Amino acid sequence: MLALALLCTCAAAQAGAELDQLRVERVDNALLLQASLRLELGSAVEDALLKGVPVHFVAEAELLRDRWYWYDRKLAQVSRYYRLAYQPLTRQWRLQVASEPIAAGTASSSLAQTFESLPAALDVVRRQSGWKLADASELDPDARQYVLYRFRLDMSQLPRPFQIAAGSQSDWALGLSRQLRLSPELGR
Repeated sequence: MLALALLCTCAAAQAGAELDQLRVERVDNALLLQASLRLELGSAVEDALLKGVPVHFVAEAELLRDRWYWYDRKLAQVSRYYRLAYQPLTRQWRLQVASEPIAAGTASSSLAQTFESLPAALDVVRRQSGWKLADASELDPDARQYVLYRFRLDMSQLPRPFQIAAGSQSDWALGLSRQLRLSPELGR
């Protein structure tokens, strides 16, 4: 019994989101964003998924230019929305990826894949690559610019009872924010 309690405590402590790598590359006159996450779901989130509640994630990146006299100027913004759901009849995991919010019951342009296991589906969410952040012509080679990257679990997409209960559970607090300063060579 004590070993089971220790095992549950260790598993709960590992739940969360961390950024392993964030990189911006210039390829064919475009800035491409690459991000690699360490994403582990807590037991409350996995339990909700197994009960048929879809979970939504949002990844956002903004390209900003420093300005000393006012707020930083936003040059570009990209977003990706992920909807992860378990299909109990087929025992498969379904992941939808879109560039606009995915709402239940509405038609949206999204890419959907099915997976045999939860870790396989989460691997797609963990590796975000090839996002076109901006054209290189939009950059000012003499200005200081940076990328602000954010990733979070979208609580507003959960059913209302889960939104209320999730506020007091740390398993649902999946989110991160990082800033990456661009080198001047990317703008030339």
